[in-house]
Amino acid sequence: MSLSLTVVVLTYNEERNLPECLASLEGLRAELVVVDSGSTDRTLEIAGQFNAKVVRHSFETHARQWRWALANAGISTEWVLALDADQRLTPSLREEIDRTLTAAVPGSAPAGFFIKRRQIFRGRWIRHGGYYPKYLLKLFRSAQVWVDEAELVDHHFRVKGDVARLEHDLIEENHNEADIAVWVAKHNRYAMLQALEEFEAGRDGPRRGSARLFGSPDERVEWLKRVWAGLPLYVRPCLYFGYRYVVRLGFLDGAEGFVFHALQGFWYRLLVDIRLDELRRGAALPPRPSGG
Repeated sequence: MSLSLTVVVLTYNEERNLPECLASLEGLRAELVVVDSGSTDRTLEIAGQFNAKVVRHSFETHARQWRWALANAGISTEWVLALDADQRLTPSLREEIDRTLTAAVPGSAPAGFFIKRRQIFRGRWIRHGGYYPKYLLKLFRSAQVWVDEAELVDHHFRVKGDVARLEHDLIEENHNEADIAVWVAKHNRYAMLQALEEFEAGRDGPRRGSARLFGSPDERVEWLKRVWAGLPLYVRPCLYFGYRYVVRLGFLDGAEGFVFHALQGFWYRLLVDIRLDELRRGAALPPRPSGG
């Protein structure tokens, strides 16, 4: 008997990450779809080794790629598990998903499940600094999900209905970023997009879902983002790094933790503020990803 589940994985030159991702799905009763945006390495060969259906679509933003995938990848199952290629299931999570969906009643609540992400950076589990547990809505009913295309960097799945949480972890570890230059270059690109997103939100007002401090994990994130937007530029990266590294005990993550919290919690946020300041001072807007 098969579950009514499709696992969708986004890829682009993921030969270092995809084998672990797909191997972690073995034993899970599901269809497997890889949505590729033009890989030139062994990504498609690896997908074939795991008998995945491959569809191709050019990449604009994560939110738009996911929206396209959900609408055009030929998904016919009630449930979807959405993964990036650098994410993999723990055996306990795989078994929990199987049990949960076996017991689920078609068309009933919940409409989706949040899963805990365990972030690995340069071989180190980032357990502190408020970074664990980080809940992501990754498992949802395909007929009840939507994605906000206004999100240019992060993407959040949202569902029309109640949500619940699973107990076990999803591991995120990007082997492409073992070279720190890759991480820096990627976040340099993200900083411009993040600044543009915040700049446009400041002009047009909030466009995301509801914001509540004591709501779902995504509602809490949205509430914090709105508070963040009201803080002074250049001050907020300092406050955030101090909060993560001292108040939330990020220093317990060791040397690699210091690199991660300093880069992701301070350097990246400072770069966003510099870019945002430039936009507010009248700098030309960068090209926005075009619709597709």
